[in-house]
Amino acid sequence: MLWASVVFCYIYGDYFGLYVPGMLQSMLDGRMGPLGPTTQNVLLGTTALMAIPSLMPIGCMVLKPRWNRAANVVLGLVYSAVMVLTLPGAWRFYQALGVVEILLTLAVCGYAWNWPRTIDAVPVERSASIASTPAPFPET
Repeated sequence: MLWASVVFCYIYGDYFGLYVPGMLQSMLDGRMGPLGPTTQNVLLGTTALMAIPSLMPIGCMVLKPRWNRAANVVLGLVYSAVMVLTLPGAWRFYQALGVVEILLTLAVCGYAWNWPRTIDAVPVERSASIASTPAPFPET
């Protein structure tokens, strides 16, 4: 859920950024801020940059624990660094969202780093009681 929160902050930051004077004209002129001219490769790179955190919620559910931990620690640090690099000179709303994004991605790292290395099995007596519980609706 932390990754989903990060993505929402990215979306709102980009949306609010459209209200910065000159931003829409710059887009119409085919420029992407400090990245220069808008090209297919710049848009592809930006897409990759945004797709990765968007896919991390499902990645956290399907990756094996070892890969999950590594992906969350590495990507959390990478996205924290990206935000640190984009904050200087930015408008205050972007800096505020950036700080939130950094805190969220560092929290991702912290949770991943401290996650238990093994998952304890469900106790037999508990699993037996779950298996013997009748279904909520009788079969017809």
